Amino acid sequence: MDGSRVGVPLQVRLQFGHAAVQHIADRVGADILHIKGAAVDPSLRAGPFGTDVDVMVRPHQVTMLDRALTRSGWSVYSTFENGSPFGHAQTYLHDQWGYVDVHRSFPGISAAPTAAFDAFWADRGRLEIAGVTCEVPSVTAQRVLLVLNAARAPGGHRRDLPVVWDGADASQRSAMTDLVARLHAEVAFAAATGDLERYRGEREYLLWKVVSEGGPRSLEWWARIRAARGLRARLRIVGRAPLVNVDHLAHRLGRRPTKWEIAVEFVRRPVVAAREAVRAGRRRLHRQGVAR
Repeated sequence: MDGSRVGVPLQVRLQFGHAAVQHIADRVGADILHIKGAAVDPSLRAGPFGTDVDVMVRPHQVTMLDRALTRSGWSVYSTFENGSPFGHAQTYLHDQWGYVDVHRSFPGISAAPTAAFDAFWADRGRLEIAGVTCEVPSVTAQRVLLVLNAARAPGGHRRDLPVVWDGADASQRSAMTDLVARLHAEVAFAAATGDLERYRGEREYLLWKVVSEGGPRSLEWWARIRAARGLRARLRIVGRAPLVNVDHLAHRLGRRPTKWEIAVEFVRRPVVAAREAVRAGRRRLHRQGVAR
């Protein structure tokens, strides 16, 4: 190894990643908001910045920013369609700046993406990151986004909640719940704060039950179908359910999969889903037996 090379600490690299993405957005005239990580107000930070950069882009400027990023050395790591059950973000990778998640929406917010972005943009603040001025949501909006993000934390590991929700005073909580109502994000917010059963009758209830507490993939797909708005959206999900997520398979293998590997995965998926469903059924029966 070249002894003259010095590794850049992750937290420093992330700040430069924010600055790099902002520079690209400024160059093409795209409106972006930096969310989570290094962009979070210091009073709300519960630990290190994380492992990637997250930005939210004005929805109709997604294509503009995508083209600018790819022209500047970023490559698509996972697409909107394959990145998560919510299709909310596309991930890019740069050999120097690492990963950036470009959000066109935010999981848990049911308001139209443009309306949600406008609400955040209207009350935005500014933060200097690595010498570059970046637009960030208001502190209240940051609190809401961190709570919504916590609802998707695996196994209930929600390190931000003690700071952004449990530690909030009455006026801060009131401001948060007002914004949650404007964003139509009540169900996801309740999933993080322990009040989900209050929304048992809502179409998104099962999805956030599975996302926040875990469950078999088959149940997640059924929950996604139930949560979708309109017949066309539901049919689209039904059509995608049996398909192999090639992005995830490539990440697991460390390379692009062959056609044979994709075919094997296509056959393997329903088998795994059946096993998960059987295990989930056994756990449910066990819990019912214990309850008696």
